[in-house]
Amino acid sequence: MKGFHYLKDVTTLQLQEEICIGCGRCLEVCPHQVFVLQGKKAVIALRDDCMECGACQLNCPVAAISVDAGVGCATGLINDWLREHNLRAPGGDCCS
Repeated sequence: MKGFHYLKDVTTLQLQEEICIGCGRCLEVCPHQVFVLQGKKAVIALRDDCMECGACQLNCPVAAISVDAGVGCATGLINDWLREHNLRAPGGDCCS
């Protein structure tokens, strides 16, 4: 949509790929499929879809993932609701 921006790049999600052992737990527990495996390591594929629930961090056996759980949940819910209702943010660019 022209003039409309979803909230982007506001997640605190971080992945230290050099520490990752490729176990796939983050893929299993992430409700928004933010991670994918590439070359036997997890990578963040859909950063803007992260709702910062913290499941990935809690389930990573080598502490390769960090996220401030709860910070972005509201952002994720708002963006989902806006997309579902095909609505524009007031002013067009207030949330970018």
